[in-house]
Amino acid sequence: MTDQAHRLAALHATAFDAPWTAAAFAGLLDQFGVFAVESPDGFILMRAIADEAEILTLAVRPEARGRGQGARLVADGAAGASARGADQVFLEVAEDNAPARRLYLRAGFVETGRRPGYYSRPDGSRVAALLFTLNLSARLP
Repeated sequence: MTDQAHRLAALHATAFDAPWTAAAFAGLLDQFGVFAVESPDGFILMRAIADEAEILTLAVRPEARGRGQGARLVADGAAGASARGADQVFLEVAEDNAPARRLYLRAGFVETGRRPGYYSRPDGSRVAALLFTLNLSARLP
């Protein structure tokens, strides 16, 4: 397992109640088109294949939130996806994750769909996943 997989898993654990394991990150990083953009306080993990890219996860340490770190990672990830030939970026976000929804809307994403009851919560409740799309070609000068 790579050092990168361990770094991403450790940081992910600071940001999520149900963190991904180093083995899960290693498996993803071994897949075609998957790349990560890292900073000391966060990372974005994406997959870019053909003309589409997907944000697999974005994590920012709680103590570093609210300082533009997420916005920088999204911008850098979108630039990386564009450099790999993507015209669009997709993601899913929990409907009850208002800070993430604001981040993606500010970055130019638009809500394009909904998956009811997609995410389960520790109390047994379920929440919808909202689908967001960013058109990279529309952002070009």
